[in-house]
Amino acid sequence: MLEVEVKYRCDVKSLRDKLLSRGFYFLGTGEEVDVYFQHPCRNFIETDEALRVRITDSHVAVTYKGPRIGVGAKTREEISMSVGGDVLELFRRLGFVEVARVKKRREYYKRGDVSISLDVVEGLGEFVEIEKVVYDHGEVSKAVEELRGLGAELGLVEEVRETYLELILKVLKPS
Repeated sequence: MLEVEVKYRCDVKSLRDKLLSRGFYFLGTGEEVDVYFQHPCRNFIETDEALRVRITDSHVAVTYKGPRIGVGAKTREEISMSVGGDVLELFRRLGFVEVARVKKRREYYKRGDVSISLDVVEGLGEFVEIEKVVYDHGEVSKAVEELRGLGAELGLVEEVRETYLELILKVLKPS
């Protein structure tokens, strides 16, 4: 599974009506805390990988994100699974070190195979993520074009190529 994603800075309030008028369905809202870990034996910054534990009110999931593929939009292989128990403590005891936490309030929308999240990210501001899952590397370019076209249709102009983790790390450790 390959997740293709484009992200823009935006004004969340101004996008709600646009999404509904274009056939997107509002699925709900939620609070998410993403805890990112550093591997004890390899540097995820150098390998462009990520290990994330996402915590919501009702769910905990562990996700491995592989290196970005290609150019343009953020496309990565993702492996994700639901977990129970104290997975944060398990990772710590195995030598993984917490790098950062990303806290966000997220609104979920969907139309067909496209998912949209309107995010208010603590310490960073407001964003929209437009995503689509593809299963073949040959489908990535077409998906990127489709998602950017939708971004343009919604009036989005300030594309953000960095992940929330990269943006948070810039805030925590300014150059």
